[in-house]
Amino acid sequence: MPLTLDDVTWPLVTPRLEIRRAAAEDAAEVWAYRRLPAVAEWMIRLEDELEPFTQRFVDPERMGPTLVVHHDGRLVGDLMVRQEDVWAQHEVADLGRGATAEIGWAFDPAVGGRGFATEAARAAVRLCFETLGLHRVSAICFTDNTPSWRLMERLGMRREAHAVGESLHRSGGWLDSYTYALLRTEWDKAMRAEGMRARD
Repeated sequence: MPLTLDDVTWPLVTPRLEIRRAAAEDAAEVWAYRRLPAVAEWMIRLEDELEPFTQRFVDPERMGPTLVVHHDGRLVGDLMVRQEDVWAQHEVADLGRGATAEIGWAFDPAVGGRGFATEAARAAVRLCFETLGLHRVSAICFTDNTPSWRLMERLGMRREAHAVGESLHRSGGWLDSYTYALLRTEWDKAMRAEGMRARD
């Protein structure tokens, strides 16, 4: 069976970022950017007040798959890595337990345009495949959330589905959504190609 986030040695370190499991004391910093209109537009819930947000943030089901991203000691964003079982026929169901993950992200607009979201999300994908040993990673967004699906494409994810009018936005409109995904075999192939380019 794949490993879980509990098996990982934290933090993860990238050239510019430090990524670790979320803690209760992170709630106020996460709330500060998630309540901003540019971020809240795409979040499941409007986060108008800190206290109710904090109560939801510290719920184990919410905090368990949440990672926070720091740059130079400042919390600049958060990631979700939610492991799930894959659909499998009964005889092989055990092999599919925890074998896939849905990932997501939210970043402070104040640090936009510096590539932090891409760097952090790439680290999350690497974690899923190279550390946890997962089979598949997916991500979902509204089609109107162009920065999000463009990030998915920068990660090498492929668009698997375009669901039409299936998501009800708080504005009252029915919006389309995209599902993107990446397999471990696709990631491995991309990493080998990247390694070959680096040697050329």
